[in-house]
Amino acid sequence: MAEADAMGGEAMVQVRVAGVALDATGQHVVLLKPIDEIPGDGQVLPIWIGQLEATSILVAIEQAPVPRPLAHDLMRSLIETLGAEVTRVEVTRIDDGTFYAEVTLSTALGDRVVDARPSDAVALATRVGAGIWVADPVMDEAGVPDVLTETDAAESLDEFKRFLDDVEPEDFEG
Repeated sequence: MAEADAMGGEAMVQVRVAGVALDATGQHVVLLKPIDEIPGDGQVLPIWIGQLEATSILVAIEQAPVPRPLAHDLMRSLIETLGAEVTRVEVTRIDDGTFYAEVTLSTALGDRVVDARPSDAVALATRVGAGIWVADPVMDEAGVPDVLTETDAAESLDEFKRFLDDVEPEDFEG
């Protein structure tokens, strides 16, 4: 399902979070997949992210309880308190291996677009139910064939559940 971005620019594809995984070096990767493709078919867009962002995305996806609000929960609360709404997030470009994203807010003063890291934009979108979009040129350049199986997804979920069992409230202080 491609469409032009909110500003009428490049064609974009709507995606969903297909998973959060660890690569061979132990780095966290969020996998974005077009919503109209089934697991194991088409492409996924891997974006390397930090551990805190990975945890935040997984907490939102699993609706796992946390003892105190995480940074992205705070973002959501601030936006809602100001009477604004996140309407969409977009991964807009890739430059020398760095991904760039934007968060579109609907406010009393009209729509506002805010620059963001993709990890923060995705973590926020998963909390507020906003659509996640990727520019076609980004998917063309950085997308990889999807070889994820249901077993892989179940193992990732089990790994996250083990993490939640072992995490302490102090891990979220800051």
